[in-house]
Amino acid sequence: MASQKYKYEYPHPAVATDCAVFGFDGQCIKILLIRRGIEPYKGLWALPGGFLRMDETTDQCIRRELHEETSLQPSVIEQLGVFSAIDRDPRERVISVTYYSLVKKSDVKGGDDASDARWFSLNALPSLAFDHREILAKALQTLREKIHFEPIGFDLMDRHFTIPDLQRLYESILGVKFDRRNFMKKILQSGVISECQSSDVAIVSTDRHAGRTPKYYTFNKDVYESMKGNGRFKMEF
Repeated sequence: MASQKYKYEYPHPAVATDCAVFGFDGQCIKILLIRRGIEPYKGLWALPGGFLRMDETTDQCIRRELHEETSLQPSVIEQLGVFSAIDRDPRERVISVTYYSLVKKSDVKGGDDASDARWFSLNALPSLAFDHREILAKALQTLREKIHFEPIGFDLMDRHFTIPDLQRLYESILGVKFDRRNFMKKILQSGVISECQSSDVAIVSTDRHAGRTPKYYTFNKDVYESMKGNGRFKMEF
């Protein structure tokens, strides 16, 4: 970066980015963690992320770090908030701009300063470095709030899915159990999913029953956008 005429002479903090990446395996929600390959907290698990370079924005930074540390390149990443506790990093004063993302669960591999990358169930988390458990808790809370007003869960599903597939996703995110008939009624009444023609479906559901072919559905984005524009979209069960 070229020298600047005006400089701030007082100490100032470093800036990092961290991201809570959620995936769904058809049964329960997962979180992507990397095993730290360097100190501090070498060998512990953490959310993927790293330090901001002088020539990039925080959005560019977290996308770069995700690709370098996990090989993922999510299409959508949302900013979560800023974590700035004074002692959150033992190396120096570090402020983290945090994000969350929802992706279809896929194979990942550790890279750069991450010795491993792996998906974990939320009810079987290892010890996490820094304040990453707090970041994860806020990301999950945000996810649980937004799922009632935005169709974010569909980012975790295959293009074609059954209603039981979708119910398992909602139950996993919200940590509750729904009555099957009531869930089906509410999700169909919402109008945001449409039944697929059998000729369009090329996947195998996790909910097949012997002697019965399940009905498949797909997300109706046009209907959702119309309802959102009129302030009429809200999922309540």
